[in-house]
This record gives sequence, C-alpha cells and structure tokens, in this order.
Amino acid sequence: MYPHLAVVHELARRGHRVSYLVGAHLADLARPTGADVIACTSVLPGAPGAPESFDENDAVAGMRIFLDEAVHVLPQVHAALDNDRPDLVLYDIGGMAGPVAAAQWGVPAAQLSPSEVAWAGYHDDMADILGPILNSPDGLAYRQAFDSWLTDSGTGLTFDEVTGAPRRCLALIPRVMQRHADRVGDRYRFVGPCIDPQREDPGDWTPPAGDGPLALLAFGTAYTDRADVYRNVIEALDGQGWRLVLSCGRAEVGPVPPWVQLRASVPQPAVLAQADCFITHAGMGSCTEALWFGVPMVAIPQAVDQPANAARLEAVGVGCHLSDPLPSARQIRDAVRSVATSPTVRATLDAVRTEVRSHGGPGHAADAVEDITAGRW
Repeated sequence: MYPHLAVVHELARRGHRVSYLVGAHLADLARPTGADVIACTSVLPGAPGAPESFDENDAVAGMRIFLDEAVHVLPQVHAALDNDRPDLVLYDIGGMAGPVAAAQWGVPAAQLSPSEVAWAGYHDDMADILGPILNSPDGLAYRQAFDSWLTDSGTGLTFDEVTGAPRRCLALIPRVMQRHADRVGDRYRFVGPCIDPQREDPGDWTPPAGDGPLALLAFGTAYTDRADVYRNVIEALDGQGWRLVLSCGRAEVGPVPPWVQLRASVPQPAVLAQADCFITHAGMGSCTEALWFGVPMVAIPQAVDQPANAARLEAVGVGCHLSDPLPSARQIRDAVRSVATSPTVRATLDAVRTEVRSHGGPGHAADAVEDITAGRW
C-alpha cells in the first residue's frame, strides 16, 4: 500500500471523490489519505481468520492466495459500489478484483505497479523461471482456476491482462530500476516514487546521539525475522564510528550497544532523509525511497523480486549486492565502506536523484489518472 497512498492523497486533495477498498485490518493506513475507506474482509495472510503466512518457497501458493483474494473480494466490491459506480478503477498488482469489476461496470482501469513491469519479450526472457512454475501440476491447476473465474466474470479479460500486461499501468518506480526499459510499451507510464508526505513526518523519531555517519537497517514489513543478519551488521559497524537505526519488527535482537537505536518500526522516509547508508532487503519500495533521497545501499535480498532489484542497484552503480543470505560482518563492513565513501557512487546517486525527482511524484501520477478520465490516455 505504501507506494500508492500518496497518489490517493493527491487525488483527494484535488477534489476527486475516491473510494478505497482495503482489508479491514489495514484500513487505518488509508484513512489519512482523505479517501472514503471501505473495509473488506480478506483471506490474505495477516487478516483476521486468515492463515498467518504461506510457504514462500512455493511460488504457486504465493500466486494462488491473490487469486483466492480476488474471488473473495469481487462480490464485496460490487456490494459497495454498484449503486455508485466509479469513473475509473485503480488497482494494485495484487488487487485483481479491480480490473474485473471495472470491465463489468464498463469503466476504464489502471494498474498501480510498485515493481518492475513486463517488457516486450518478457515471457520469452523469463521462460526458464516461469515455465517450470506454470507448467507444474499446481501451476496448471492455478491457471485453470484463474481462467474459469475470468470466464464466469463475462468480461473477456485474459489472464495476461489481469496479471502481467494490463491495458494501462502507472509504474510507481524510477525508470532506472526497470530492466529493459527501452522495451516497455506506452501502456505504461513511469511516475516514479510517490512518497506520502505523512511518512516523511518523523513523529517521535529522532536520530541517535552523536555526529558520526548514520546507517539505517530495515528489511521492510514482511522479512524482518533476521536477527542473525542484524547481529552481523552491528558487529560490522562496531568501532567504525557509525550510528545505526535498526528497524527490527518482532525479531529478538538482544542487547545492543549505545550507538544502535533499536525500534520495531521507524518512519523510513524520514530516516532516509538523514541517512548516509541504507542496509536493505532490496524491496522495490525501499529501493525507490532510497533513490529519492540519494542514499547509497547495501542490499541483502530475502525473496521474490529482491535479488533482481539488488542486482539492478549494483548494475546502476548506486549500491552493493550481497547475495549470501547471511553475509559475514567483514562482507557487510566492506560493502558499507565501498558505497558510503565512493565518489563515483555519490556522483551516480546525485544524477539518479535529480532524474527521479524530475519525472516522479504524486503530482505526476495524479496527472496521469486525470488523463485517463479525460480520454487522453
């Protein structure tokens, strides 16, 4: 949700009436946007009564939960809005009830993608990875269930249109983070990072005492159970003059030295605005926020798209990719030193930051939304 909340906020600020459908357990995140929040029941992990998690090593299971969610949510979408049909539907890549409802209402839709989008030739390029998954018995059953759901919807939408090649898409990432950007068609608009101003508010957060360089260590909201990595980072920076802000989620880290500030969560954009290095799992949201603020990264990817994001950071020249799931303290120390002191990395970050801010932000995204409703896109 974080990558698109600022877009919703900007649309509401401009006077548009926005209905925001979301799992009830996450409704409070959306309320400050000014949208009319409609709380739904959900079957996604974390929702009341839903499984706490799924096997992250089972790719089909990861896809299936979003299909199950779409089937579960679509009737709730109609119950909430059939008597007040929107003029446009915006939907997250996991919110697949969105394009189906839009087609049933006969209104345009646009995906809000917080990650890379499919380029021309994507399926051919990814055949070695996607083929075994989709052609496995579980993958074939998933595809059959998905196609049956779409057929029953009466929309004429295809699997590819709903899952990977939407008719319109606002890519909420910097173009520099997109592989094969020159092969991305005009159905996609890169509107760059859209950081909610409310997340830039530090609230009760203040930086650790001292005047040494400041590092942030954060693995997002779903991959925080890595106390082993956190302890190696503390060992790596010990005695190096750094201050460390560690966002650990529920992980049990144990005692930390006084130069480490340990918190369950932090206002990440507010911290990045002051940080000199970001040790990250390389989730796309975290990568884009760091680029917005011009912060060099040490990437320790955990799952899904993170290894590709980490490799991209290194290829662009704004970070270091540590592929070992548990890098040693020495590896981490060397990586931090290499990205935080390199004039080349600094110059590249400054250029990327300028580019990102020139074409990204909630205003650009809201303009694109208004282009759709006006028939200009």
